[in-house]
Amino acid sequence: MAQQQYPREVENLREGPEHGETGRPFVPARKLNTDYPLIDSDPHFRRVISYARGSDYLAGSLLAASGPALMLWWERISPSEVGKGGFASVMRLSGFISLTAGFLYTYQRSIHRFYGFTENRREIERDMREMTDCVKRGEPLYGKSSMAEYMQGVASRQSRYSGVFLHVMPWFNFVNHAQHGVDTAKYYRNAERELEAERQGS
Repeated sequence: MAQQQYPREVENLREGPEHGETGRPFVPARKLNTDYPLIDSDPHFRRVISYARGSDYLAGSLLAASGPALMLWWERISPSEVGKGGFASVMRLSGFISLTAGFLYTYQRSIHRFYGFTENRREIERDMREMTDCVKRGEPLYGKSSMAEYMQGVASRQSRYSGVFLHVMPWFNFVNHAQHGVDTAKYYRNAERELEAERQGS
């Protein structure tokens, strides 16, 4: 039986059929054994931020506040005697480092749910809802891109599972591409079921 063909997952704004084959054979991402289902092996930066839970922001905020609070406490119990100007510089530096650490911690907690490392039922349901709505509107699942298909693959290979090493080198995905390590046919099948149910209900 022939495999059902679905629309392209990313709409390319600069390439079309008239340009011929611009990609290379697709090499799927390595499957990891995780406790929870994989949602996306290389989610876009916007998705990771928008999917973050309130608990993620709370944990990140507490971490961001801990640095300056610790410096104030140390200054109180053991004054540095660097003067008002010197201590202000220390507070600015500790504040910047703590804010960066807090943001990375929030981001890491969110992206680990995409990878299936931690409990992610809420994210699975939201992902299915958003992608199904995209299919029903006739939109590409992962947006539009001005990059060539091959370069989209390069970008994907550079940032795939980069959240695992976020504490070593922060690396984010800002590219819309179609290589996310999941079978996107589930979104189209769900959209077909919903459209069929809507037709029968009308």
